Amino acid sequence: MTTDSKLREQICTLAKSMFDRGLTSGSTGNISARTSDGGLLVSPTGTSFGRLDPARLSQFDSTGTLISGDLPTKEMPLHSAFYETREATGAVVHLHSCHSVALSLMPDANAENFLPPITPYSIMKLGKVKMLPFFRPGDERLGEALRDLGGARSAVMLANHGPVVAGQTVTAACDAIEELEATARLALLTRGIAVNMLSDYQIKDLVEHFDLEWSE
Repeated sequence: MTTDSKLREQICTLAKSMFDRGLTSGSTGNISARTSDGGLLVSPTGTSFGRLDPARLSQFDSTGTLISGDLPTKEMPLHSAFYETREATGAVVHLHSCHSVALSLMPDANAENFLPPITPYSIMKLGKVKMLPFFRPGDERLGEALRDLGGARSAVMLANHGPVVAGQTVTAACDAIEELEATARLALLTRGIAVNMLSDYQIKDLVEHFDLEWSE
């Protein structure tokens, strides 16, 4: 089996795992990954994470031309923006995960640092998550808003919509977006309670010890 054949299988396996655990539903969500020749494999438009077919993934060559498979997700502007602004990006995942969307609806949601510092793991896997304003799904302005960040964030939250996360590998991107959803769930479970968040000193120690991205 070729490397890209393994990548096709990996994309579909990880997507189905997230679907089976309720992290996205119906035909929502999309995923992409870099191929060995610099192209992309992308989940097709209107497909379910629970039923992706490795042979029908949208395949782009290194020039961005669709060369095989079904038509890609309408959220390509989001994926393209991450690949163009973050050189290390090897995969991008977008979900409509329930708790993160719910947290984005809160009137006091922090657009500059969406996730509260509840555990070290969201800081380690995601850095600061920027919340972008609502745009119609597939709107080119979503990609523009992401490009305006200049590659400073590996994860963004689309208000009233869902998270988008970039990683060096498809596994890393999926792990990180699951951490985002888990942290959002914890934030909602503890909402209105005076819980002990990580202190500024503890966050600084994590950032320095693990050499993390932590945009101001």
